[in-house]
Amino acid sequence: MKFDPNIPIYRQIADDIRRQILTGELPAGSQLKSSTQYATEERINPATANKAFNLLIADGIVEKRRGIGMFVSHDGPHKLREAAQRTYVAQVLTPALEAGRTLGYTPSTIIQFVQAYFEEANHAPMES
Repeated sequence: MKFDPNIPIYRQIADDIRRQILTGELPAGSQLKSSTQYATEERINPATANKAFNLLIADGIVEKRRGIGMFVSHDGPHKLREAAQRTYVAQVLTPALEAGRTLGYTPSTIIQFVQAYFEEANHAPMES
C-alpha cells in the first residue's frame, strides 16, 4: 500500500479495509490480517495498525475475538454501505451533476450517460 503523507496512516489502513469490505474482498465473517502482519507488510508500527482496527471496532464494522483475531462483523458490510449511501448524494453525485451542468450537459444527456454505464455487463448494480 502506498501511503499519502498528508493523511494519517491509521486512517488510510482503516479506509482500505472499509473499501475491501464494500467491494466484497472481505465479506462478513472473514478474518483480517493481524496488526503484526500489517506492521511487517506495510513497514509500520503495530500500534498504528491497532489504531486503525480500533476505529473499525468502534464503528461496529470489525469485531475482536480474543485470542483469535479481528473479523468483519456480521452486519459490517451493511453498516458500511448504509453510511456510504447517506453521504453519496451530497459528496459525490451532486458535485458531479453540478460539473456536468457547468459543462453544458442537459439532464437527458446525463441520464443517457448513467444508463449506458449501468448497461455495461461489468457495471451492473450491486445487490444490497
